[in-house]
This record gives sequence, C-alpha cells and structure tokens, in this order.
Amino acid sequence: MKYNFPISDIREFTEEEIKNINEAKFAEAKEDSIMPVGAYLSSPFVEYVKVDGKMMLPKNHEIKGVIIKNNDDLIVTDPNYIKKGDLVLIADKSDPKYGIFRDKEIFDEFNLKHKNPMYASSAETYKKLFHLMSEVKEKGGKIAWVLGPAVVFDYDTRLALSDLVNAGYVQLLLAGNAMTTHDLEGGFLNTALGQNIYTQESVPNGHYNHLDLINEARHYGSLKEFVETGKVKDGFIKNLVENDIPIVLCGSIRDDGPLPEVFHNVHEGLHKMRESLEDFDLIITLATLLHSVSATQVAPSYRVKEGKIYGTPVFSIDITDYATNSVIDERQGFLVDSIVTNVQDFCVNARNNLIKFDGEGRTR
Repeated sequence: MKYNFPISDIREFTEEEIKNINEAKFAEAKEDSIMPVGAYLSSPFVEYVKVDGKMMLPKNHEIKGVIIKNNDDLIVTDPNYIKKGDLVLIADKSDPKYGIFRDKEIFDEFNLKHKNPMYASSAETYKKLFHLMSEVKEKGGKIAWVLGPAVVFDYDTRLALSDLVNAGYVQLLLAGNAMTTHDLEGGFLNTALGQNIYTQESVPNGHYNHLDLINEARHYGSLKEFVETGKVKDGFIKNLVENDIPIVLCGSIRDDGPLPEVFHNVHEGLHKMRESLEDFDLIITLATLLHSVSATQVAPSYRVKEGKIYGTPVFSIDITDYATNSVIDERQGFLVDSIVTNVQDFCVNARNNLIKFDGEGRTR
C-alpha cells in the first residue's frame, strides 16, 4: 500500500457555500491573559472562519488555543498570551451558524475512525510509519521524538536510538529529567537506576549513581560541556549533543537535581515545547503518557505554507492502549495513529527497517 504524506490545497469556497455560513463574531479582551466570555477554543481539525464575507484559515494552528483577528489575519494563540484589546473569536462550537466551517474531508484517508483495541497494532501501521519517516528524511524534513525513561533502560534500545540519530531520523527530542538522567548514567557509569545497562544486574550502591551523574553534569553547567569532557562514553543524549540536535527538557515535582537546562517552570517549559514544534513534519511519542499528551496538544495538527496545508501526523507507541488512546483522544483521531507494543522492540525494528549498514557496522 502507498502512503502519501498529508498535503492538501487550501479549500476554495463557492459563493453558495459562503452564503450559508454566518459571519463570525469577535469580542475584545478586557485584560491580558483573560479570555472574553464565550471564547472559542480551537480543535485539532482544519477550520475556516468567515470574516468580512470571506472564509479565512488561521495562519498557524494549536489545539485549545484562542483565535484572534489581527488586521487581515487570524492567529491562534495560547490563552495565556492574550493581550488587552485583542479581538477573540466567540462561538459555542464549531458550526457554520457561528461562522466556523470544519473541513471534514481533508486527510480523510489518514485519520482513525476509532481507537485501536489493545494489542491490535498491525504490520500496516509499522509500514505506514516507516514509509513516512523515510519520506520526511528524503525531503529534508524534520521528525520530533517525545521519549519517556523506559527507552533508556535497555542496551539495544539506546543503541538503536543512537543509530537513528546518526542516520538523520531525529531532529528534536522532547523529554523529562528522568529519561535524560538515566541515559547519561548509562554512558557515564554503565548503569541505569543502579542496574548494569546490559546485564540488568544491580551494582553495589548503584541506587546513588543517578545522583552522582546529576551532580557531575551540574558541575559543568550544561549537557554539551559535560558530554564534551569525554566522560559520557555512549548513549542517545551523547549522540544528540554531538549532532547539534535540539533537546527540550521539562521537569516534574518529583525530579532529583535536576540536570542543567531542565525547565522547572511548567508554563515556560510548555512554551518552549510549543516553539520547538512549530514546523515539524512528524511526531513520534514513546513510553510517556503525560509528555506525549502535552506535546500533542501544543504541536500544530497542520501548518500553512505556500498556499498549501501540510499535516503533522503523530504516532504514539506504548505498552498499553490507555497511553496510546490518550494521545488519540487529544487529536480526536485526526492525523494520529498508534502502535501498542514495548518500546524496546519498536526502536530496534525501526532501526533495522530504516538503516542499512556496511560490512563494518557503519550506517549508510
């Protein structure tokens, strides 16, 4: 089966279609960061708004943002960034009687009709994802990865992810303090949570190792400076740093340390995630429920460029369907798919399907 990357022309409306859509209403914001009563929050879908008799598509997209009329443009923004005097779209729901037209047919062949039942991931979903990853790489596009700690407790997974970085399949990492700490711990002390990264055997006093790692990294002030010391022998983070791949780390109230560069102000962290994901072609989430849902919410479902609409598919990979379905729910099934499996198998399968090696084990 051929999988085409989701690209579409901006819809052209007939005069009859426009006539049957009411003019949208806007209300002025009275204070910074305060929505007018009845403000409409954007959905994951492609929605046009009727303004001054014309159907307009917002210049950007975000789920659960407010739509602001800015001169001759519509802009979607987080409600926290509303400014006093902004003209904010008012509507009870997405409906032509409120001046909103939802394109229900765009990218229809890609969208899920229902949630995936547990363990029902098919070989076709793998093929679709690997095809899209290859297409994005060939066209010089960008793939973002959202990762939880489970991906770095296994030697083969860390190696597979590192190979994917070096082969050009990773352009951004979104993660937390824990995932990054334990990957660096593996490269620095050959353990993760105090267990040997390869044999999984506990080492004496190994439960202190992640604290020693954090302390060492904080001494150097940044992940880059720490990696450049040569003390980190291998791992996913090491390869990201050496390839100048952006890393956005957002912490939690349970974090040790944290590592340098971890955002502990939640609002600032989300804002950085939002900025980082503005123009990505594909998002892959692995083994993290909250980070996956947050990244899916702040990432655009689509981007408008050069007169066309470019979809931003999300693939959620996790061991339970609760996690993958939570990501599907955030997008309401729009440009999202899932694979229910353990992430160790997924990472190795992705590497083996996407990368060719020469006789000396080097990627090509």
